[in-house]
Amino acid sequence: MVRNFTIEDIEAARQRLSTRIRRTPQMEFDLDTGLRISAKLENLQISGSFKIRGALNTVLGLDGDELTRGLVTASGGNHGMGVATAGAMTGTPTTIFLPENTPLSKIEKLKKIASHVIVVGAVWDDANALALRAAEEEGKRYIHPFADISVLAGQGTIGLEILEEAPDIDVLLVAIGGGGLISGIATAVKARNPDIRIIGVEAVGAPTLKSSIEAGALVTLESIETKAGTLAPRRSAEINFRIISELVDDIVLVTDEAMKQSAEWLWENVGLGVELSAAAAIAALRSGEYKPPAGAKTGVVICGAGPDGFSFTG
Repeated sequence: MVRNFTIEDIEAARQRLSTRIRRTPQMEFDLDTGLRISAKLENLQISGSFKIRGALNTVLGLDGDELTRGLVTASGGNHGMGVATAGAMTGTPTTIFLPENTPLSKIEKLKKIASHVIVVGAVWDDANALALRAAEEEGKRYIHPFADISVLAGQGTIGLEILEEAPDIDVLLVAIGGGGLISGIATAVKARNPDIRIIGVEAVGAPTLKSSIEAGALVTLESIETKAGTLAPRRSAEINFRIISELVDDIVLVTDEAMKQSAEWLWENVGLGVELSAAAAIAALRSGEYKPPAGAKTGVVICGAGPDGFSFTG
Protein backbone atom coordinates (compact mmCIF):
# COMPACT_ATOMS: atom_id res chain seq x y z
CA MET A 1 0.00 0.00 0.00
CA VAL A 2 1.50 3.33 -1.09
CA ARG A 3 1.44 5.97 1.65
CA ASN A 4 -0.66 9.09 1.18
CA PHE A 5 0.82 11.86 -0.95
CA THR A 6 0.40 15.27 0.69
CA ILE A 7 1.06 18.99 0.30
CA GLU A 8 3.89 18.57 2.82
CA ASP A 9 5.73 16.36 0.31
CA ILE A 10 5.43 19.16 -2.25
CA GLU A 11 6.60 21.85 0.16
CA ALA A 12 9.66 19.74 1.00
CA ALA A 13 10.38 19.28 -2.70
CA ARG A 14 10.24 23.01 -3.25
CA GLN A 15 12.86 23.56 -0.54
CA ARG A 16 15.08 20.88 -2.05
CA LEU A 17 14.79 22.20 -5.62
CA SER A 18 14.74 25.94 -4.97
CA THR A 19 18.33 26.69 -5.94
CA ARG A 20 18.68 23.99 -8.61
CA ILE A 21 15.91 24.57 -11.16
CA ARG A 22 14.33 27.57 -12.87
CA ARG A 23 11.24 29.28 -11.55
CA THR A 24 9.60 29.46 -14.96
CA PRO A 25 7.55 32.52 -15.93
CA GLN A 26 3.78 32.90 -15.94
CA MET A 27 2.69 34.65 -19.15
CA GLU A 28 -0.67 36.09 -20.15
CA PHE A 29 -1.83 36.24 -23.77
CA ASP A 30 -5.03 36.16 -25.84
CA LEU A 31 -6.03 33.12 -27.86
CA ASP A 32 -7.56 33.58 -31.29
CA THR A 33 -10.89 32.67 -29.66
CA GLY A 34 -10.73 35.91 -27.67
CA LEU A 35 -10.05 34.13 -24.38
CA ARG A 36 -7.22 35.56 -22.29
CA ILE A 37 -5.20 32.88 -20.53
CA SER A 38 -2.37 32.66 -18.00
CA ALA A 39 0.27 30.13 -19.08
CA LYS A 40 2.96 28.51 -16.95
CA LEU A 41 5.94 28.13 -19.30
CA GLU A 42 7.60 24.87 -18.29
CA ASN A 43 8.92 24.61 -21.85
CA LEU A 44 11.58 27.03 -20.54
CA GLN A 45 12.57 24.71 -17.69
CA ILE A 46 15.99 23.03 -17.39
CA SER A 47 16.04 19.89 -19.60
CA GLY A 48 13.22 21.35 -21.72
CA SER A 49 10.24 20.31 -19.62
CA PHE A 50 8.76 20.07 -16.14
CA LYS A 51 10.19 16.55 -15.74
CA ILE A 52 13.44 17.74 -14.15
CA ARG A 53 11.43 18.72 -11.06
CA GLY A 54 10.33 15.20 -10.20
CA ALA A 55 13.49 13.50 -11.41
CA LEU A 56 15.88 15.76 -9.50
CA ASN A 57 13.74 15.72 -6.35
CA THR A 58 13.98 11.92 -6.42
CA VAL A 59 17.71 11.81 -7.11
CA LEU A 60 18.49 14.30 -4.34
CA GLY A 61 16.78 11.95 -1.89
CA LEU A 62 18.92 8.91 -2.76
CA ASP A 63 21.86 7.64 -0.75
CA GLY A 64 25.42 7.37 -2.02
CA ASP A 65 25.24 3.65 -2.74
CA GLU A 66 22.16 4.08 -4.93
CA LEU A 67 23.83 6.90 -6.84
CA THR A 68 26.97 4.85 -7.39
CA ARG A 69 25.00 1.93 -8.87
CA GLY A 70 23.24 4.30 -11.25
CA LEU A 71 19.75 5.18 -12.41
CA VAL A 72 17.46 3.61 -14.98
CA THR A 73 14.10 4.66 -16.39
CA ALA A 74 11.80 4.45 -19.39
CA SER A 75 10.44 7.55 -21.03
CA GLY A 76 8.69 9.03 -24.01
CA GLY A 77 11.57 11.51 -23.98
CA ASN A 78 10.97 14.24 -21.41
CA HIS A 79 11.27 12.14 -18.25
CA GLY A 80 14.40 10.57 -19.71
CA MET A 81 15.83 14.05 -20.21
CA GLY A 82 14.92 14.90 -16.63
CA VAL A 83 16.60 11.81 -15.20
CA ALA A 84 19.66 12.18 -17.45
CA THR A 85 19.99 15.85 -16.49
CA ALA A 86 19.59 15.03 -12.80
CA GLY A 87 22.25 12.36 -13.24
CA ALA A 88 24.61 14.82 -14.91
CA MET A 89 24.05 17.35 -12.12
CA THR A 90 24.94 14.78 -9.45
CA GLY A 91 27.58 12.74 -11.28
CA THR A 92 25.33 9.69 -11.47
CA PRO A 93 25.33 7.26 -14.45
CA THR A 94 21.97 6.93 -16.21
CA THR A 95 20.39 4.40 -18.55
CA ILE A 96 17.33 5.56 -20.48
CA PHE A 97 14.96 3.21 -22.33
CA LEU A 98 12.90 4.92 -25.06
CA PRO A 99 10.07 3.54 -27.23
CA GLU A 100 10.44 3.62 -30.99
CA ASN A 101 7.89 6.45 -31.30
CA THR A 102 10.23 8.89 -29.50
CA PRO A 103 11.08 11.88 -31.74
CA LEU A 104 14.57 11.59 -33.21
CA SER A 105 15.44 15.05 -31.88
CA LYS A 106 14.93 13.82 -28.31
CA ILE A 107 16.88 10.62 -28.89
CA GLU A 108 19.86 12.57 -30.20
CA LYS A 109 19.68 15.09 -27.37
CA LEU A 110 19.56 12.31 -24.77
CA LYS A 111 22.57 10.56 -26.26
CA LYS A 112 24.62 13.65 -25.45
CA ILE A 113 23.99 13.52 -21.70
CA ALA A 114 22.83 10.01 -20.69
CA SER A 115 25.33 7.20 -20.10
CA HIS A 116 23.27 4.74 -22.15
CA VAL A 117 20.23 5.24 -24.41
CA ILE A 118 18.31 2.17 -25.58
CA VAL A 119 15.47 2.52 -28.11
CA VAL A 120 13.16 -0.49 -27.92
CA GLY A 121 9.46 -1.34 -28.05
CA ALA A 122 6.51 0.22 -29.85
CA VAL A 123 5.23 2.30 -26.91
CA TRP A 124 6.35 3.44 -23.44
CA ASP A 125 4.88 0.37 -21.71
CA ASP A 126 7.16 -1.92 -23.77
CA ALA A 127 10.27 0.12 -23.00
CA ASN A 128 9.28 0.32 -19.34
CA ALA A 129 9.07 -3.46 -18.97
CA LEU A 130 12.68 -3.73 -20.13
CA ALA A 131 13.78 -0.85 -17.89
CA LEU A 132 12.30 -2.61 -14.87
CA ARG A 133 14.08 -5.84 -15.83
CA ALA A 134 17.38 -3.99 -16.20
CA ALA A 135 16.95 -2.32 -12.82
CA GLU A 136 16.40 -5.69 -11.15
CA GLU A 137 19.21 -7.50 -12.94
CA GLU A 138 21.81 -4.73 -12.69
CA GLY A 139 20.90 -3.31 -9.27
CA LYS A 140 20.19 0.16 -10.58
CA ARG A 141 17.65 2.56 -9.04
CA TYR A 142 14.54 2.71 -11.22
CA ILE A 143 12.76 6.09 -11.34
CA HIS A 144 9.14 5.88 -12.40
CA PRO A 145 7.95 8.77 -14.58
CA PHE A 146 4.56 9.21 -12.91
CA ALA A 147 3.91 6.76 -10.04
CA ASP A 148 6.51 7.73 -7.44
CA ILE A 149 5.68 10.09 -4.56
CA SER A 150 9.00 11.95 -4.84
CA VAL A 151 8.37 12.47 -8.56
CA LEU A 152 4.81 13.68 -7.90
CA ALA A 153 6.12 16.07 -5.24
CA GLY A 154 8.55 17.63 -7.68
CA GLN A 155 5.84 18.12 -10.29
CA GLY A 156 3.53 19.55 -7.63
CA THR A 157 5.88 22.50 -7.09
CA ILE A 158 4.48 23.89 -10.35
CA GLY A 159 1.08 24.21 -8.68
CA LEU A 160 2.54 26.21 -5.79
CA GLU A 161 4.26 28.59 -8.19
CA ILE A 162 1.12 29.07 -10.27
CA LEU A 163 -0.91 30.01 -7.18
CA GLU A 164 1.73 32.53 -6.14
CA GLU A 165 2.02 34.10 -9.59
CA ALA A 166 -1.65 33.93 -10.65
CA PRO A 167 -3.68 33.60 -7.43
CA ASP A 168 -6.93 34.60 -9.16
CA ILE A 169 -7.06 31.56 -11.45
CA ASP A 170 -10.45 29.80 -11.48
CA VAL A 171 -9.69 26.98 -13.95
CA LEU A 172 -6.39 25.22 -14.73
CA LEU A 173 -5.90 22.91 -17.73
CA VAL A 174 -3.12 20.30 -17.55
CA ALA A 175 -2.07 17.67 -20.09
CA ILE A 176 -2.21 14.03 -18.98
CA GLY A 177 0.15 11.25 -20.02
CA GLY A 178 0.60 8.79 -17.18
CA GLY A 179 -0.85 11.34 -14.79
CA GLY A 180 2.17 12.45 -12.76
CA LEU A 181 2.02 16.12 -13.69
CA ILE A 182 -1.67 16.58 -13.03
CA SER A 183 -1.53 14.47 -9.84
CA GLY A 184 1.16 16.70 -8.36
CA ILE A 185 -0.40 19.96 -9.49
CA ALA A 186 -3.93 19.00 -8.42
CA THR A 187 -2.69 18.00 -4.96
CA ALA A 188 -0.93 21.34 -4.50
CA VAL A 189 -3.68 23.51 -5.94
CA LYS A 190 -6.63 21.83 -4.23
CA ALA A 191 -4.84 21.92 -0.86
CA ARG A 192 -4.50 25.69 -1.18
CA ASN A 193 -7.78 26.48 -2.98
CA PRO A 194 -10.27 23.63 -3.45
CA ASP A 195 -12.55 25.88 -5.53
CA ILE A 196 -10.14 25.95 -8.49
CA ARG A 197 -11.30 23.55 -11.21
CA ILE A 198 -8.61 21.22 -12.56
CA ILE A 199 -9.22 19.98 -16.11
CA GLY A 200 -7.12 17.20 -17.61
CA VAL A 201 -6.42 16.94 -21.33
CA GLU A 202 -5.60 13.66 -23.07
CA ALA A 203 -5.09 12.69 -26.69
CA VAL A 204 -8.08 11.11 -28.45
CA GLY A 205 -5.79 8.24 -29.38
CA ALA A 206 -4.57 7.66 -25.80
CA PRO A 207 -7.47 8.21 -23.35
CA THR A 208 -5.74 6.25 -20.60
CA LEU A 209 -7.08 8.09 -17.55
CA LYS A 210 -10.45 9.11 -18.99
CA SER A 211 -11.16 5.47 -19.82
CA SER A 212 -10.08 4.42 -16.34
CA ILE A 213 -12.22 7.06 -14.61
CA GLU A 214 -15.25 6.05 -16.66
CA ALA A 215 -14.64 2.37 -15.85
CA GLY A 216 -14.10 3.08 -12.15
CA ALA A 217 -10.80 1.20 -12.21
CA LEU A 218 -7.46 1.21 -13.98
CA VAL A 219 -7.70 -0.01 -17.55
CA THR A 220 -5.04 -0.93 -20.07
CA LEU A 221 -5.65 0.43 -23.54
CA GLU A 222 -5.44 -2.12 -26.32
CA SER A 223 -3.54 0.29 -28.55
CA ILE A 224 -2.17 3.83 -28.73
CA GLU A 225 -2.98 6.02 -31.72
CA THR A 226 -1.32 9.38 -31.21
CA LYS A 227 1.92 11.03 -32.31
CA ALA A 228 2.14 12.76 -28.93
CA GLY A 229 4.42 10.13 -27.43
CA THR A 230 4.66 11.80 -24.02
CA LEU A 231 0.87 11.42 -23.67
CA ALA A 232 0.85 7.77 -24.63
CA PRO A 233 1.11 5.11 -21.90
CA ARG A 234 -1.35 2.24 -22.32
CA ARG A 235 -1.85 2.13 -18.54
CA SER A 236 -1.47 4.55 -15.63
CA ALA A 237 -0.90 3.54 -11.98
CA GLU A 238 -3.03 3.23 -8.86
CA ILE A 239 -1.68 6.32 -7.09
CA ASN A 240 -2.37 8.53 -10.12
CA PHE A 241 -5.80 7.01 -10.68
CA ARG A 242 -6.75 7.65 -7.05
CA ILE A 243 -5.56 11.27 -7.00
CA ILE A 244 -7.12 12.11 -10.36
CA SER A 245 -10.41 10.46 -9.37
CA GLU A 246 -10.56 12.61 -6.24
CA LEU A 247 -9.14 15.94 -7.37
CA VAL A 248 -9.51 16.38 -11.15
CA ASP A 249 -12.87 17.84 -12.13
CA ASP A 250 -13.01 16.67 -15.73
CA ILE A 251 -10.91 15.17 -18.53
CA VAL A 252 -11.35 16.18 -22.17
CA LEU A 253 -9.84 14.71 -25.32
CA VAL A 254 -8.11 16.48 -28.18
CA THR A 255 -6.97 15.26 -31.58
CA ASP A 256 -3.40 15.20 -32.82
CA GLU A 257 -4.42 17.70 -35.50
CA ALA A 258 -5.78 20.11 -32.88
CA MET A 259 -2.51 19.84 -30.92
CA LYS A 260 -0.46 20.36 -34.08
CA GLN A 261 -2.47 23.42 -35.07
CA SER A 262 -2.20 24.84 -31.56
CA ALA A 263 1.57 24.22 -31.43
CA GLU A 264 1.92 26.04 -34.74
CA TRP A 265 -0.32 28.86 -33.45
CA LEU A 266 1.87 29.22 -30.35
CA TRP A 267 5.00 29.44 -32.49
CA GLU A 268 3.58 31.93 -34.96
CA ASN A 269 1.71 34.16 -32.49
CA VAL A 270 3.48 33.83 -29.14
CA GLY A 271 6.98 32.75 -30.13
CA LEU A 272 6.86 29.48 -28.16
CA GLY A 273 8.28 26.33 -29.76
CA VAL A 274 6.54 23.43 -28.04
CA GLU A 275 5.94 19.73 -28.58
CA LEU A 276 2.50 18.29 -29.33
CA SER A 277 1.70 17.37 -25.74
CA ALA A 278 2.61 20.87 -24.53
CA ALA A 279 -0.05 22.29 -26.83
CA ALA A 280 -2.77 19.95 -25.50
CA ALA A 281 -4.29 22.44 -23.05
CA ILE A 282 -4.29 25.20 -25.67
CA ALA A 283 -5.86 22.77 -28.16
CA ALA A 284 -8.68 21.99 -25.72
CA LEU A 285 -9.53 25.70 -25.52
CA ARG A 286 -9.07 26.58 -29.20
CA SER A 287 -11.08 23.57 -30.39
CA GLY A 288 -13.91 24.16 -27.93
CA GLU A 289 -13.48 20.74 -26.30
CA TYR A 290 -13.36 22.68 -23.05
CA LYS A 291 -15.20 25.96 -22.57
CA PRO A 292 -14.43 27.80 -19.32
CA PRO A 293 -17.35 29.33 -17.43
CA ALA A 294 -18.08 32.92 -18.42
CA GLY A 295 -15.66 35.30 -16.73
CA ALA A 296 -13.44 32.52 -15.35
CA LYS A 297 -9.72 33.29 -15.14
CA THR A 298 -8.19 30.41 -17.09
CA GLY A 299 -4.71 28.97 -16.70
CA VAL A 300 -2.77 26.35 -18.65
CA VAL A 301 0.50 24.50 -18.19
CA ILE A 302 2.72 24.46 -21.28
CA CYS A 303 4.78 21.48 -20.28
CA GLY A 304 7.60 20.95 -22.77
CA ALA A 305 9.67 22.36 -25.61
CA GLY A 306 10.25 20.51 -28.86
CA PRO A 307 10.36 21.01 -32.60
CA ASP A 308 8.09 18.01 -33.25
CA GLY A 309 4.99 20.09 -32.51
CA PHE A 310 5.30 22.75 -35.22
CA SER A 311 6.78 23.63 -38.58
CA PHE A 312 9.01 26.60 -39.25
CA THR A 313 7.50 28.93 -41.83
CA GLY A 314 9.38 31.75 -43.46
